[in-house]
Amino acid sequence: MLSREDFVSRFGGVFEHSPFIAERAYDAGSVTEPLTPSGVHAALAAVFRAASREERLGVLRAHPDLAGRLAIAGELTEDSRKEQAGAGLDRLSPEEHARFSELNSAYVGKFGFPFIIAVKGLGKDDILSAFETRIGNGLDEEFATATAQVERIALLRLTSMLPEGE
Repeated sequence: MLSREDFVSRFGGVFEHSPFIAERAYDAGSVTEPLTPSGVHAALAAVFRAASREERLGVLRAHPDLAGRLAIAGELTEDSRKEQAGAGLDRLSPEEHARFSELNSAYVGKFGFPFIIAVKGLGKDDILSAFETRIGNGLDEEFATATAQVERIALLRLTSMLPEGE
């Protein structure tokens, strides 16, 4: 079994900039071998769901805006950069970039956290459509949707990190 330090080093970033989730999962003894995407995800997601609303809000706020200033400045985490590039968000026209910026500002202004969506398998038009739909949600509905998307992103990251049965 990995040491706590090694586990947190390896999985502490699965939930964006929130190593406390990996720390608590390890400390709770809920991580078992073999380390599989589904097993590690179950342990981490249980901690995320049990966290206070304020802690979960912190995890949401740790996510970057889609095609936002961090992407432009080249300051995304490697996972976020790859995810956004895979959806074509690194190749937006000036008009598309302006629309993303407008939606990002309106969304954060309304909800207090960035728009979060698991972009794997989606293109920029799919993402814009979801953005435009979800901005009409109420706060509780969107908080639930965003946290579910964070969990999906975590599972996708774990799936790329761990072959089944490692």
